[in-house]
Amino acid sequence: MIRFSRLALAATASLALAGCSLADRLPKVSMPHFGGDKTAAEAPRPAPAPAPAAPAASARAPETGWPQATSDVAPDPSVRFGTLPNGMRYALMKNATPPGQASFRLRFDAGSLMEADDQQGLAHFLEHMAFNGSKTVPEGDMVKILERLGLAFGADTNASTNFEETIYQLDLPNTKDETVDTSLSLMRDTASELLIDPGAVDRERGVVLSEERTRDSPSYRAYIARFDFMMPGQLPPKRLPIGKVNVLQTAPASRLADFWKAYYRPERAVFVAVGDFDVDAMEAKIKARFADWKAQGPVGAEPALGAVAKRQTEAKVVVEPGVGQALQMSWVSPPRLDRDTEAQRRKDVIEGLGFAVLNRRFQALARSPDAPFISAGGSAGDQFKAQRAATLFATPRPDGWKAALEAMDREQRRIVRFGVRQDELDREIEEYRTAYKAAVAGAATRRTPALANGIVDTLTDREVYTSPAQDQATLEAAVKGLKAEEVSAAIKTAFEGSGPLIMVVSPTPVAGAEPAVVAAYTASQAVAVTAPTAPSVTAWPYADFGTPGKVVETKDVTDLDAVMMRFQNGVRLTVKPTRFRDDQILVQVRIGDGRLSLPKDRQSTTWASSAFVEGGLKQISSEDYERVLANRNASINFGVDDDAFTLGGRTRPEDLDIQMQLLAAYATEPGWREAPFARVKTYGSTLHDQYEATDGGVVQRDIQGLLRGGDKRWTFPSRGDIANATLAAMRADIDPGLSKGAIEITVVGDTTVEKATAAVAATFGALPARPGTPPPPASARQVAFPAATPSPVILTHKGRDDQAMAYAAWPTTDFFADMTLARNTSVLADVMGNRLLEEIREKQGATYSPSVGAMTSNMVWPGWGYIAASVEVPPDKIDGFFKDVASIAADLRAKPPTDDEMQRAKKPKLDGLMRQRETNEYWISTLSGAQADPRKLDAVRSVVAGIERVTPADVQAAAQRYLVDSKEWKLVARPGK
Repeated sequence: MIRFSRLALAATASLALAGCSLADRLPKVSMPHFGGDKTAAEAPRPAPAPAPAAPAASARAPETGWPQATSDVAPDPSVRFGTLPNGMRYALMKNATPPGQASFRLRFDAGSLMEADDQQGLAHFLEHMAFNGSKTVPEGDMVKILERLGLAFGADTNASTNFEETIYQLDLPNTKDETVDTSLSLMRDTASELLIDPGAVDRERGVVLSEERTRDSPSYRAYIARFDFMMPGQLPPKRLPIGKVNVLQTAPASRLADFWKAYYRPERAVFVAVGDFDVDAMEAKIKARFADWKAQGPVGAEPALGAVAKRQTEAKVVVEPGVGQALQMSWVSPPRLDRDTEAQRRKDVIEGLGFAVLNRRFQALARSPDAPFISAGGSAGDQFKAQRAATLFATPRPDGWKAALEAMDREQRRIVRFGVRQDELDREIEEYRTAYKAAVAGAATRRTPALANGIVDTLTDREVYTSPAQDQATLEAAVKGLKAEEVSAAIKTAFEGSGPLIMVVSPTPVAGAEPAVVAAYTASQAVAVTAPTAPSVTAWPYADFGTPGKVVETKDVTDLDAVMMRFQNGVRLTVKPTRFRDDQILVQVRIGDGRLSLPKDRQSTTWASSAFVEGGLKQISSEDYERVLANRNASINFGVDDDAFTLGGRTRPEDLDIQMQLLAAYATEPGWREAPFARVKTYGSTLHDQYEATDGGVVQRDIQGLLRGGDKRWTFPSRGDIANATLAAMRADIDPGLSKGAIEITVVGDTTVEKATAAVAATFGALPARPGTPPPPASARQVAFPAATPSPVILTHKGRDDQAMAYAAWPTTDFFADMTLARNTSVLADVMGNRLLEEIREKQGATYSPSVGAMTSNMVWPGWGYIAASVEVPPDKIDGFFKDVASIAADLRAKPPTDDEMQRAKKPKLDGLMRQRETNEYWISTLSGAQADPRKLDAVRSVVAGIERVTPADVQAAAQRYLVDSKEWKLVARPGK
């Protein structure tokens, strides 16, 4: 798997607006993570602060030794850092969330930047080969060994390669000696015992080439163009992790072995283990397994990254049919390669606050009625230790790049000229404080995989790994007495690089091309900017919903540690207190009938429902309430489920009252504002072109409607539907159910039944009794799986001629028709998936990611469900896929799977389930709606035993029942320009 730098994707990051980024408020804070867990505060990391420039041309230095050795920052005391005599480093941390599990990461300071010209793509290719045979494990057996131990391929067993590193990861379902020892042995094999057999290399070529095809989309090509424009003459644009196709096709195994020996060396390796284990015992195991590892062959050279060119105002227009329009302005300079120190961390905070203010201003512009862009933002930082860039990026309206450019230019000049106001700074400081306080409160129950990833993430940036408490102390020291003038100076300095370099990404040619872009920028520069004005002070208007409601019925669900109750006004509440995550409470509100209440024969406007939250409330806009609640931890999202409209939130114990007020306000007085609807509609008008650009895109767009016989409740809106959509139509689809429908609330997390009940009583419990909505007619629940296809349904895309996707599906039934059969079918899908993976990927090397899945959890649509297999392949291999699927299905009908196949299917499923049950997310999903449909409780009670009891004969019987050739429905997405 290939990973990309977060900053390097700035040009294309703004393409991903649709739905998600408008649907979760309050907004996450852009704040420095320092050297701690990036996920702890649930916020992305901003750019490092400016510092004395590095030499203009640099050779990348190898990463040896722990960064705390040359820093005044103390590392997290709960982590044991060590170094073996051979130079391999290790970091060990005991953590019991979830209990009895562990996460291993083996990170090599070895990425695509280290490749020679004839090795382009081999760092990533080598990552694939690590799963394909060693001196102790035959080719193809590694994944099977791990599956027998309960690790699912992809979810628990994975690896990734980027420009600077390769990381292997195993998430262990238990810490038994067999599991730990086997996992350590396999990781040691990756380090020193690989075979890199020429035959195995040839078999894997098709898999890697499939990944190259899958990655090659219009947005990826824009990403490459951005690199070329930003870093001319430097190495990173010439060393994309996927490499060159001709190298992937022809490179001999010896060149992979050369890279492996040169860069997979003890002194370039770090092993990270986090989990529920004895640290002394784990340290002894690591020493025993890795201490005798010796490097093979000569040391690999460090890459020469090249000098940062001195630039003037320049423009680049990238035309890629099918890409979403994007705009970027960058100021570049040599990288800042300062050590991680307390002084540097203070600079990080101060510059981060400056960008937070700027991004808040961009957000306000995007929300305005005549918004110049759909979204915009900015950040700054080093890229691959080769260049520093301060970058502003935006998603313009279609053909609106000029207006977006003018707005970005003027806001950049405004903040450089007039700086930030103290009230703006104080707000962002409160946002930071709230996030860091939440991180500290939840520190004891951070999840093991996130902690392991957090330690690894600090290595590339040479940061000291620190705890949330340390990070909070750093923040408080940085903001103590902080004045707007200091932040203003920092943000001004951030834009002192050369440029700006302006890039316009467009699906159609831009009139006048680059000269027109430079002319537009020059003209904008001539317009004077004025100081921003302070907003008016607004109070939160939804603190009082009236007399708290009374509970009239209570039921203890003791075996699930939950309590169900009903208020006098009919509102139902389920509460499950947990200690899975300290300081975290999840809330789900279900109202009305959701998709069941929508028309089957016409397109509804719920595709634009992300505008619902962004539309704010009747008495206060979303922008204003975010300002008012800046020091509170509450969020809001809206969704359309099969049988309910949903409002969800995530909060902490001290803010549960505010969270419930926010949810109740949206349930009773949504704002229904035009501007956010227009914003989503504008973005929606570009989506068809983006989907049509790739095989996976057209399948993603159409598959849900096709699998339901064209039912309009699932079909993607046509271009005309999007163009003609109105806010009034969306309100007509949603408001009746939202305003009148029955309400069921679920609260799960770090709370008590009494506190959750009081918070709901003061809000939803205080509402007038609802009249309810008529039950949906029986016809609303009828969904038809499509009839079998003598020849595949054909979708066409406008992408590469060698990109295609094939899909085969068979009808099953709903979950409650037969829970036992549903679970048998789920295991059947996993067995079939393993066989398809072994046949098409491992034996044939035809594809990167074949998949099989079963929709066996449907609890709403009687008689509807399916099992499906899909694959990305070149068009000439489509027929082969259908033949392979038919052969596997026939074999599963003819004889039961082996005991080993059953173990490799059931063990990861069961272990994954047990891990999920240790999360609030699992229980909020499981318990939501359980009062309206108590069968859900029986399902959760029986799920473990239900999977355990599935036998080979059960799987064979499910195959005989469902994998019937005469019922198979096929689809192909192929080029059709």
